[in-house]
Amino acid sequence: MADSPKAFDILILGGGSAGYAAALRAVQLGFSVGLIEGSKVGGTCLHWGCIPTKAYLHSAEVAEEARESEKYGVKLSYEGIDMAAVRDYKDRIIAGKFKGLQGLLKMRGVTVINGWGRLTGERTIEVDGAEYTGEHIILASGSVSKTMGLEIGGRIMTSTEALELDYLPKSAIVLGGGVIGSEFASMWNSMGVDVTIIEGLPHLVPNEDPAIIKVVERSFKKRGIKSNLGTFFEKVEQDDDGAKVTLADGKEFEADIVLVAVGRGPNTKDMGYEEAGITMDRGFVITDERLHTGVGNIYAAGDIVPGLQLAHRGFQQGIFLAEEIAGLNPVVVADIDIPKVTFCDPEIASVGYTQPKAEEKFGKENIEVSEYNLAGNGKSSILGTGGIVKLVREKDGPIIGVHAVGRRMGEQIGEAQLIVNWEAYPEDVAKLIHAHPTQNESLGEAAMMLAGHPLHG
Repeated sequence: MADSPKAFDILILGGGSAGYAAALRAVQLGFSVGLIEGSKVGGTCLHWGCIPTKAYLHSAEVAEEARESEKYGVKLSYEGIDMAAVRDYKDRIIAGKFKGLQGLLKMRGVTVINGWGRLTGERTIEVDGAEYTGEHIILASGSVSKTMGLEIGGRIMTSTEALELDYLPKSAIVLGGGVIGSEFASMWNSMGVDVTIIEGLPHLVPNEDPAIIKVVERSFKKRGIKSNLGTFFEKVEQDDDGAKVTLADGKEFEADIVLVAVGRGPNTKDMGYEEAGITMDRGFVITDERLHTGVGNIYAAGDIVPGLQLAHRGFQQGIFLAEEIAGLNPVVVADIDIPKVTFCDPEIASVGYTQPKAEEKFGKENIEVSEYNLAGNGKSSILGTGGIVKLVREKDGPIIGVHAVGRRMGEQIGEAQLIVNWEAYPEDVAKLIHAHPTQNESLGEAAMMLAGHPLHG
């Protein structure tokens, strides 16, 4: 055990999802841990990402239901959105979670080192002029919003600035139709904002299964969310009156604000990684499958490692590394087996192979699929939502992909990931009892379809 106040068994650079998960698991395993964080423990997810955006999305859902209340037999008077109050609601949630995390780290005996760290050797990190050492080092410095060379300020903003607005714009252009862009577009639309999505690729949420994409695009159009697909933007301008986006084909769009939602990149600039001999690629830290960098006892986890940029991937990798260092030989979880949820309306839940990816890997003739329409699901009808559940299986083999879309369908991702990760056969899932009336039944119905004996179809 390390016994100097600045020496630790494990020294972690970054207190976000990956970093603090590694710290908490490491102290459980008997290690002394130093956790270096330049801003706030909890990182992007807690303060500027997952938690605040979902708080805003819930406010948007309440607004939507208030406006549509009469179709449920409830008479309400909808007066509008108080954005400053929405922001305060979001801030209260963050503050509570932040205080709880700080208390947990302290209670567990993690030494939190406040300041900006820089890797200076195989076992050393410098923080604001002071040197700390670790027998093992975990790099978990997270990610930052990509800006595509655009100057952020005024009417041009990333999600970080958008979450601090104390007013509701009348119109917004969203650059990027992926997860972040779709969530903000959905949220603002529910709040009454005129929204246009600009996506350079041919489809919204392009990483999802084609059947899911079709439902989302149709739903967004029905809700009045406009989109321009298949052409990248060329420039973005602003003045006192608004902002303008010009596309590569010359087409122009104007709105009050522009949200740059073109993804996130690794936060590794000027942190000493390359100087230490660590292999880098476009700012990402390259590791082996067990997250070792190839240099000394230095590992990396979370958004700086190429792959899915998800908080729960960071949690998993942080826990994995603590157990790896402890010699427990934890199981490697491939990105394909990590569940994903996009919290727009309709929600998207997915895990495993999409149909095109499955056909590419296993051959088109070796893949079978089923699609269950939520129109046949009682609880979905009660909630006023449509959508589908799609299962992908190897022919005569296990289910290798579960994809769902519909209001609140993200809540079904738990069983979905068990199905895929435990390599369940449709016949296995079809035998399970799914409570009625729930949206969960839709997974059972889709499995019965794939097993060849649908109950309601």
